[in-house]
Amino acid sequence: MAADPSSRSRKPDPARGAKVARSPWREQAESYFVHHRKVARDSAGRMWRTPVASLMTWAVMGVALSLPIALLLLLTSLQGVSAGWESSARVTAYMKLSTSLEQTRELASEIEADGRVTELELIDRDQALVEFRASSGLDDALDYLDENPLPHTLLITPEENARSAEGVAGLVTFIEGMESVERVQIDLGWLQRLNAMTDLLARAVWALAILLAAAVVLVIGNTVRLSIESRRDEILVAKLVGGTDAFVRRPFLYTGAWFGLGGGVVAWILLQLSLWWLSGPVVRLAELYRSDFSLNGLSIDGAFALIIVAMLLGWLGAWVAVKRHLDDIEPGEIAGG
Repeated sequence: MAADPSSRSRKPDPARGAKVARSPWREQAESYFVHHRKVARDSAGRMWRTPVASLMTWAVMGVALSLPIALLLLLTSLQGVSAGWESSARVTAYMKLSTSLEQTRELASEIEADGRVTELELIDRDQALVEFRASSGLDDALDYLDENPLPHTLLITPEENARSAEGVAGLVTFIEGMESVERVQIDLGWLQRLNAMTDLLARAVWALAILLAAAVVLVIGNTVRLSIESRRDEILVAKLVGGTDAFVRRPFLYTGAWFGLGGGVVAWILLQLSLWWLSGPVVRLAELYRSDFSLNGLSIDGAFALIIVAMLLGWLGAWVAVKRHLDDIEPGEIAGG
C-alpha cells in the first residue's frame, strides 16, 4: 500500500509540543506537593480511625496549653489595671496653716514649671472645708471650730517618665525642700509591691509554660513512638525499596502537627469556657470596688498564634520521636529475621 503523500509532508506542530512537554522541575514540584497532600490526608484519616486515643491526646495538650495562657491573660489584666492606677497616682503637698492663698499660688506656679510635673491642682482651704462639711455630715461639730483647720493643698501629677519609684522620690524631695510645705504624702508602696508580685508571677508563669511545653513535646513524642512501633514492618518495606528518611519521616511529622492542631483548638475552647464562667463574678467583684477590671480573652491573632504554636510543638515532639526511633529500624532486620 502506498503511503499517503500528505502524511509524509506533515510536520510536528511546535506549539502543540510546547503544550505537552513539561519541565522536569515543575513535574517534581507537583509530585512533591501531591505526595504531601496525600500523606497529610492519610495521617488525619489514621487519627480519625482511633477517635478515643486522639481525643485523649488533644485533651492533655489542651489542658497543658490553656493553663499558662490563662495565667498570662490574668497577669496582663492585672498589669493593665495597675498601670492605670500608677498613671493616676498623685503627690499631695499640704501647706503650712500660716501660708496664704497667694503664696500657695506662687508656689504652685514654681512646682508646675518643673519638667517632672504634668498637672497640678490647687485646693484652697475654704473649698476643702466646704467639701468636707458636705461629705462628712458633721455640720454641727464643725460649727464649734474657731477657724478652718485645713491647709491649702496641692495635687501634683508626675510626668509619665517620672512615675517610677526613683522619679517620684526625687520629685517628693524637691517639694519637701520648699519652705511653705508642711508635709508631702504619697502612697505608692502598695503599688510597687503589687508590681513586684506581678513581675514574680510573670516569671513563674513563663517557667510553668516552658515546663508544660516540654510536657506536650514528650506526650506527642510518646504517641508518635507508639505509632512508629505499630508501623514497623511498613517502615522496613519502605526503606527496603529505597525510601529516604524524609519520605519515611513525613507521615509521622504530619501526625504530630495534626495532634498540635487539635490540642490548640481544645485549649482555645477551654479558655473561652473559663472566661465565660468567670466573667460574671469578676464583673460583680469589680463593681463592688468601683473598678473597671475585667478579664481579657484571646484576640483572633492570639487564637491563631496559639494554634500555630501548638502545631509547632506537635511537630517538634514527632520529630524528636522519629529522630530517636527511626534510626533503629533498618532493612537488615528482615534479612536477620
